[in-house]
Amino acid sequence: MNDILPIILTIVIGLAVVAGLLVPVLLKVRRSKQDYEGPRDANDPDPLDSAGTAASSGTLVQERPEPQAPPSDLDTAVAEPVAPAAPALETPLPVEGRLVRLRARLAKSNNALGKGLLALLARDTIDENVWDEVEETLLLADIGTDSTMELVDTLRDRVKVLGVRSPEHVQAMLREELIKLIDPAMDRTLNIDRHDGRPAILMVVGVNGVGKTTTVGKLARVFVAEDKDVLLGAADTFRAAAAEQLATWGARVGVPTVKSDVDGADPASVAFEAVKAGIEQEVDVVMIDTAGRLQNKVGLMDELGKVKRVIEKQATVDEVLLVLDATTGQNGLTQAKVFAEVVNISGIVLTKLDGTAKGGIVVAIQKTLGVPVKLIGLGEGADDLAPFDAESFVDALLD
Repeated sequence: MNDILPIILTIVIGLAVVAGLLVPVLLKVRRSKQDYEGPRDANDPDPLDSAGTAASSGTLVQERPEPQAPPSDLDTAVAEPVAPAAPALETPLPVEGRLVRLRARLAKSNNALGKGLLALLARDTIDENVWDEVEETLLLADIGTDSTMELVDTLRDRVKVLGVRSPEHVQAMLREELIKLIDPAMDRTLNIDRHDGRPAILMVVGVNGVGKTTTVGKLARVFVAEDKDVLLGAADTFRAAAAEQLATWGARVGVPTVKSDVDGADPASVAFEAVKAGIEQEVDVVMIDTAGRLQNKVGLMDELGKVKRVIEKQATVDEVLLVLDATTGQNGLTQAKVFAEVVNISGIVLTKLDGTAKGGIVVAIQKTLGVPVKLIGLGEGADDLAPFDAESFVDALLD
């Protein structure tokens, strides 16, 4: 027994020595594994976060900061902050050049009105079947029943009396009659001149979704191109981000916007403050963008009526422009009737005419309301808005 004891002690001492040598090696391996930044498999433990606790999910990998170079003498200098450069103001295109560009765009669009009529009236034989097709084409273009019958009857009589059949003569007659329907004698000027020491006041109305706020922004560009000082009033306080959208349009051409920083603020109050600011700043034109939620006619009437009454405590409302989407066809005409009952509309802004075959809505609206189309939009570009001209419009249809 005494002989075995020294042997056991020798073995224990040897194991202790070996363990002492292995512990540093194992710790080094563990640290190396934790420092490893490469891919891990499912059996690897999560790396430790900055607080020394395990990450909550095994899919998260701690992002480590890039190693920093030791500071040099240059690093001790404090750099002066550089203010970001203000965005350059945009210069809107001249109004005169827009008419030519918009006419060319309309001529290339899908205007079945002009193309269809010319194809029908250029046939060798124009009988009652042809006139029926002409009538159908006009109705599909949303010219309206009364205007369609008037145009067909007039063309039929002229062709019968004159006996002309050449495409050139038929086109000339069609052009004359379409221009008469659109009525070039209507006053399409915008009242945007200062008077009585106050700016001209424009209210812009229309249902949401027709591009009303965008139209206000584009119209501001038209006025800036004519060297007018403009101020915008964001009285559409119900649609989310409408005020910011309008302010962005104005900022692009240096036009200020009066708006509320509270959602659902009283539209009449915003309009009142905008007009007040316009008077104090002696601008030329104040444009008020209004809400257009057609949830019920009574609510719309009350709101728009209140806005107009509040504005007129300080200045006369010189224009009430109704924005309509040409692609809505007869629905647009229904909207026009509703707004006409609410406020005294003085002009129509017809947007999105480039993507529709329903250009006849121009005739229908004017015949129904007795209100002229004053501006048209043919595209989504910032300067794709121009004064409406009856002859240019018809020429584009028949080009």
